[in-house]
Amino acid sequence: MMTTNPSSGDSLGSSPSPPPPDTVDVTLTHPLPAGGINNTHHDEIIEPQPQQPYDDDDYSGEIREYTGSFEGPEKTLEVMFRRIKPSDDDNSSLSSSESASDGTGGFNRIGLRTLSRPDLDRICARARCTILSCVSNPYLDAYVLSESSLFVYPYMIVLKTCGTTTLLRCVAVLIEIGRKVGLEIDWLGYNRKNFSFPGDQMFPHGSFHQEMEYLYSHRNLCQRLDGNGYTLGPVTSDHWFVFVADHTKRYAEDNDTDRVLNIMMFDIDETVARKFYYEQYAARIGPDETEEEATKRISMEQTKSAGIDQLVPGACIDPRAFEPCGYSMNAILFRSYSTMHITPEEGSSYASFETNQKLTNYTPLISNVVRAFRPKRFVMTLMADEGGLVQMGSNPLFEGSTSKSKIAVSFNKTKPGVKSTYKRSNLASIQVEDDVCCMMGNWILEEGPGSVAVQEEEEQRPRGLSVANYSK
Repeated sequence: MMTTNPSSGDSLGSSPSPPPPDTVDVTLTHPLPAGGINNTHHDEIIEPQPQQPYDDDDYSGEIREYTGSFEGPEKTLEVMFRRIKPSDDDNSSLSSSESASDGTGGFNRIGLRTLSRPDLDRICARARCTILSCVSNPYLDAYVLSESSLFVYPYMIVLKTCGTTTLLRCVAVLIEIGRKVGLEIDWLGYNRKNFSFPGDQMFPHGSFHQEMEYLYSHRNLCQRLDGNGYTLGPVTSDHWFVFVADHTKRYAEDNDTDRVLNIMMFDIDETVARKFYYEQYAARIGPDETEEEATKRISMEQTKSAGIDQLVPGACIDPRAFEPCGYSMNAILFRSYSTMHITPEEGSSYASFETNQKLTNYTPLISNVVRAFRPKRFVMTLMADEGGLVQMGSNPLFEGSTSKSKIAVSFNKTKPGVKSTYKRSNLASIQVEDDVCCMMGNWILEEGPGSVAVQEEEEQRPRGLSVANYSK
């Protein structure tokens, strides 16, 4: 997560100042219909920038100067592909786990994994980011970018970018390059949290409405982009935008399930944040150490100092430290990825951890992540199919009523019995398209003597039938 030039996805000129946001207090979800946008709906509302052609890259803009603040929460684009014109008797699974070793130490690359480096560079250029490094295994390739991460499976691409990148501008290229290897879009999902600095965003990310209109403008290239948009959470606080276009062909014998957990942490502990400043580490060790070797060493030192390596035991880790501050990490283990991105600037410090690892119990992982960064608040989202929810068993987002949903974490290693408590302040859930379940919860660190005891006694009813369904 580069902070020397966080605006590699910048645009022409300055964005206009946003008018006051809507004041309607909506705590659950509101679908936004395909094919039309109701501008009275909520977002960090900004006057839309002029509509620009999706195939003209010149509009992605000029480089902005670094202002000392950075938009940490990532935009995430997940696209699943299928073979063009499969035969009638082709009922084989097209799951993202499809790929295998060739037995000679290399990998039998198929589908999207056969794309050349220039193809991947072209995708990233549209989003205004660059590839820095890569690790691979028999199932996927994971790329650390100048602005977050890219994961390539045989039939799926996951692209995460932060700052003022122009993520959605790569959609037309994805359609074109997919056809190049005999694939077409089958499922597309786009999601992000509301921006901390919405006025800094570039076209087409001026608002969620503008993002959806931009996606709809590609329907002449791909009819499968005809989806719906949703808002989860209170629009007066942290909330989550989700767009899903689902035209997936389900295969009877495909028992694969999907789920992605994302923990977005804000106002991380200052002591932890300092670990991700480049100047805290020796720039060079000896005259023979190159600048690249120094970066790799510092990246690993930051990883171990913050305990990030312990969050992904057994995984192949690819960390990256940035100057003057910032950190990104990809980790792959068999078919799953984990990724972490940190912007430690005072006043806008942020750390995120995302994984598609298929755990039956996420509670220990969540506690370990929160313990490592000690944020004042965090937002947790889960996107899963119904099969994935069944496999999970207990759901960490929706256990108990609001007053009793707490996460206790021990921050002091010398006093493990003394724990700090995060209380869930609100939650939302919705089922979108065919079987995709989206869930979001906000947690706040409880402070002050006796606050835990007082709030333990509070009783509140669950909000909404969807919450009750997933809290049993």
